[in-house]
Amino acid sequence: MDFLWIFIAFFCGYLAKQLNLPPLVGFLAAGFGLNAYGIPPHESLETLANIGITLMLFTIGLKVNVATLLKKSVWAGTTIHMASWVFVGAMCIKLVSLLGLHYFTNLDWPALVLISFALSFSSTVCIVKLLEEKNEVRAPHGKLAVGILVMQDIAAVAFLVVATGKIPSLYAIGLLLLWPARPLLNRIIKKAGHGELLPLVGFFLAIGGYELFEMVNFKGDLGALIIGLLLSQHAKSAELAKSLLSFKDIFLIGFFLSIGYTALPTINMIPALVIISLLLIIKGMLLFHTLAALGVSGRNMFLGSMVLTNYSEFGLIVAAFC
Repeated sequence: MDFLWIFIAFFCGYLAKQLNLPPLVGFLAAGFGLNAYGIPPHESLETLANIGITLMLFTIGLKVNVATLLKKSVWAGTTIHMASWVFVGAMCIKLVSLLGLHYFTNLDWPALVLISFALSFSSTVCIVKLLEEKNEVRAPHGKLAVGILVMQDIAAVAFLVVATGKIPSLYAIGLLLLWPARPLLNRIIKKAGHGELLPLVGFFLAIGGYELFEMVNFKGDLGALIIGLLLSQHAKSAELAKSLLSFKDIFLIGFFLSIGYTALPTINMIPALVIISLLLIIKGMLLFHTLAALGVSGRNMFLGSMVLTNYSEFGLIVAAFC
């Protein structure tokens, strides 16, 4: 069974690559195909997916300058775009519901707002993967996109706290000690050298940050991201991120395969799929004009809004509360 999973993932990813598509498209297709044929998910699939996302967010933090998050185009752009999209998206879905289409009927306003909020997020995994493949993470539009993704992750954490009633522990105040602990973390990386110990240090810091935040009732993924941000100015941050690249890509295959087990597409879903896809045009235009109003340069405004014009897997989490 283990070889079957590896073979199918490789075959679909390889085929997508030959068609000039990102391999992740093939991995997604592999997940749906395995589900359709009734092959149960491997018991370690969820663990692999979680490790992949944790490593990805940690490496994102390593590549992001904290000053980027303080730019008006990032924090204000995220806030304005999400707020405007929640309103516009809810109105658009309401209009569609009046047509009596399946999946859109009998939705009250709280549900409409919640669905629109879920659709306001962009996929961190897919976007960062595409930016890395094109070597554009450190490009101006790449930094803008990643900065907005980070702010969206913070909004996601706030939502989960409110929706689940999972209030952070009183001990969460102790997380402030991570800032004065930076010299110790920097020293650990420096003393790790340049060999096989360096990626192991990356695993230790990423998963350690995840577990630390989970212990105080915070989203663990945010912990991995924060630890990465704290180390982003280290001289070996780029080397550390590069040492984790192959590991991260392998583990993320588990994430893309697992998406195929969330649900299987049916004919009845096609009208809803078309409508939700068309709404992406409005979402992208809103972000484009929001960035324009905040004075972002034309090229970065266009490329940044283009790369962020998609939906996030976080929408599945939000949908569970509908």
